[in-house]
Amino acid sequence: MSNQTLVKEFILQGFSEHPEYHVLFFSCFLSLYSVALTGNILIILAITFDPGLHTPMYFFLFNLAIMDIICTSSIMPKALECLISEESSISFGGCMVQLYFLTWAASSELLLLTVMAYDRYAAICYPLHYSTVMSKTSCNMLAAGVWVLCAFNTAIHTGLMLRLNFCGPNVITHFFCEVPPLLLLSCSSTYVNSIMIVLADAFYGMMSFLMTIVSYGFIISNILKMRTAEGKKKAFSTCSSHLIVVCVYYTAVFYAYISPVSSYSAEKSKLAGVLYTMVSPTLNPLIYTLRNKDVKAALRKLFLFFRN
Repeated sequence: MSNQTLVKEFILQGFSEHPEYHVLFFSCFLSLYSVALTGNILIILAITFDPGLHTPMYFFLFNLAIMDIICTSSIMPKALECLISEESSISFGGCMVQLYFLTWAASSELLLLTVMAYDRYAAICYPLHYSTVMSKTSCNMLAAGVWVLCAFNTAIHTGLMLRLNFCGPNVITHFFCEVPPLLLLSCSSTYVNSIMIVLADAFYGMMSFLMTIVSYGFIISNILKMRTAEGKKKAFSTCSSHLIVVCVYYTAVFYAYISPVSSYSAEKSKLAGVLYTMVSPTLNPLIYTLRNKDVKAALRKLFLFFRN
């Protein structure tokens, strides 16, 4: 078989098996997308214009907000178009672009959450050395490392996908282009792709999760050793928001990806996709805003600035 893609476009199945719920799904998804965009843009503006938020923790939160915008914006416009019209096709090139940016943002968020856990570990366990350990240079290098490493990893996965042959059928059992359903459509060997997925799961999933757990193990141990209740309360408040975000995001990602391609379930994957591409980006700014006095104060200043 010649090394070329025979299928020129894919059909996104989306939620076509439930046409009676299309209006409901469209309303819910549009609301989630609007809140996610608004919330994350406000977080970016608040951190940018408030000098009091120019600290390592908020610098990483700034990057997280950008990742959330890329993640949800890479799939939501097309998903909404499919729900409101009968046009559910996506070109091969468009599918690969969507796959690249979604995978880049999702994998970057996994690594960034691990970096944020390390930041909290350094702040609580080594407060006297925190400014040295998490200097501006260190933070820039960590953030850049996350973006570049994940961009390189995503390029490998997308490149391996481009070398596959797709002869038909061309129906993707999802509402966006994702690796597992695409591999099931290939009419050429996907052995190398499957190996790379396992390696990526091990690194981005298991390794990042274990590093985060270890960081919080040391954090909790250190907090319990504090003598005053006020000190414990303050320490817990600095990392509680991040811990909630970690739990929500890892639950969705593990549910979606930590399983063999052969055991792929369309319904399970769609549910997980909604969780990590829509619900998580929507909840993140709400969690950090509602539980953080500094961010709320910065947002109030921002609103007063634009009002005047």
